[in-house]
Amino acid sequence: MPYVLGIDIGGTTTTAAVSRLGNARWLVPEVVRLGARSTAVPSVLHVSGDGALTVGEPVRLDAGRVARGFVRRIGDDVPLIVGGEPCTPQALTAVLAMWVVERVLAQEGEPAEQVVISHPAAWGAYRRELLHRALWEIGLANVTLLPEPVVAAESHAAGGWRGRTFGVYSLGGSDYEASVVRWAEGIGFQLLGSAGAIEPFGGADVDEALVDHVRSRLDRDLREIFTSGPQARIALFGLRRECRRVKEELTTATEAEVVLSTSHGHVRVPVTRAELEELVRPALELSVETLAQVIRACGLRRRELDGVLLVGGAARMPLVAELLRAALPGPVGVEAEPQSTAAAGAALAAVQVVSPPGAWRQDPMWIPEQRAIEASNHEPPPFVQDGMDAGPPPRPPVEITPLRLRPTQRLFGLVGGQA
Repeated sequence: MPYVLGIDIGGTTTTAAVSRLGNARWLVPEVVRLGARSTAVPSVLHVSGDGALTVGEPVRLDAGRVARGFVRRIGDDVPLIVGGEPCTPQALTAVLAMWVVERVLAQEGEPAEQVVISHPAAWGAYRRELLHRALWEIGLANVTLLPEPVVAAESHAAGGWRGRTFGVYSLGGSDYEASVVRWAEGIGFQLLGSAGAIEPFGGADVDEALVDHVRSRLDRDLREIFTSGPQARIALFGLRRECRRVKEELTTATEAEVVLSTSHGHVRVPVTRAELEELVRPALELSVETLAQVIRACGLRRRELDGVLLVGGAARMPLVAELLRAALPGPVGVEAEPQSTAAAGAALAAVQVVSPPGAWRQDPMWIPEQRAIEASNHEPPPFVQDGMDAGPPPRPPVEITPLRLRPTQRLFGLVGGQA
């Protein structure tokens, strides 16, 4: 069955969605299972000693052979060293995108008709071109790049949201962006403006705050397990993983327990949602104020918004919606899985790329016109243009060699080191 593919490669996790052609119309996007038990996989690449590549957290901690956080570094000409090889951030991003394409190909049995990949709102032509070139070099030519706020608005609109002007609050695992999009008749949603946090902030920072909180609740002997000794690194890794689980549990529960396995036996540390919210409230309040500043910079008043749309897994925290409702008029929209919102919206945009002109008007789904896709792909938004994407800073020449990969059968058959 013909299908199109939407991909969202975030700072910490990657998701994808497909829309299939059935009964002469494109069906509602469906999120793809990329991991063994999850629809999302970590945005992490690991190269083993023999050159084999896996996607996801490695079984063994080996920092010198792991690449993470590379998407947000596109535009920086200083390469990352992975397994002793210098690799550009855009090359690593292209490798991960190809892995997703191959993963979906194995599930669907045929190549996608079109691929749309979301990108941060602050990107201009320079960074988009870097990624386009890297995708082309790895063999992905039928790819369109779109700003995350635009595809997020597409996903919410397809789900029934009505309005013309929206704030988009994106809180992912490692970063935050506030944006404003507006619907234009015959064009679709356009990005009016965007800004990131003054200091890097994301779901990982919430995890770290919870880690510090839990450690402060332990007695002295237990605290030393995570600060000294040969097993400290492994113990701290397990603590972070457990705190991430509890953070997600507290999006629906009012209290949970962090369970630690130590040489002293199992240790349980109770944590309430109120405690977690107290830890992160100052940072979240600042993020809401950042959105208010973007609204003003776009020449809008707060009451001119038709609502605020939430994107990213960390946006599920109830305090986020609470603070937004207190600061801004209008409803706050969050989908059941905000981590997959951008991927689903990207699949909707991919539908339009392959559809004949005007076909979306007869289709029951809401999708933008091709002109909106082209405009978003080639015209940097005015508010994020000033000095943010003029090109790389001057640096001495750096010799960069491509990441040497094995054939796709070996490369793209593993997730997180498991078949």
